[in-house]
Formats: sequence, structure tokens, C-alpha cells
Amino acid sequence: MSKTLVKMVKLNNLQYNTNRDPQVYRRVVGHPFRIQAMLDGQGSAKVSLTCEGKTLKESNVELPGMFSYELTFKDAGVRVATLTVSSDGQSESHELLLDTEAHAKVG
Repeated sequence: MSKTLVKMVKLNNLQYNTNRDPQVYRRVVGHPFRIQAMLDGQGSAKVSLTCEGKTLKESNVELPGMFSYELTFKDAGVRVATLTVSSDGQSESHELLLDTEAHAKVG
């Protein structure tokens, strides 16, 4: 049985859960999303983050270790970012919903 490479994914310093209310992770235009992945295993892993068909960051991480990246959007909308981790022929992907609002809510 193979072990998972990704122990935990955090978005804006909260453990990412697709069933959680998206408002928890939502950001206003110009405010950064912080994506972190806690990785497990031995050796090294190739980690890549893609969004809207563009590779935002690729790096090699020594295992066990942590991958971290911050990104900001200039316009409102909903985007899906894909975090992919691969090591020793094993690969794992996680999709993150990034929701950006045009203006902060008052009240």
C-alpha cells in the first residue's frame, strides 16, 4: 500500500476542505491567497501549482517538507488551482477553489 505524499493542504492558513463554506477562503481583489502543502515521504518531490492553464510555480522539495506559495488576482471571479506532487513514480493532485470578490462586504 502506498502512502500519500500530501499530508495536509492549507489555504489562507486554514486546512483546506472542499465541503467547507467557500466564504471562509474567499479574498478581495488584490489580497493574496496563501497555499501551503505539508508533504510526507522520503527523498525529494516535484511540486507544481497551476491555475488557468498557466504554471505558477514549480519546485523540488526535500521530503518530509513544506511547499508554500502566495498569489494575488487583479479581477474578481472563481478559479481552480491544481497542486500536483510527484515522487518516485507516485503522483497526487489536489484542486483548490479560489474565489475572489470585487469589493469587501460592509458590516
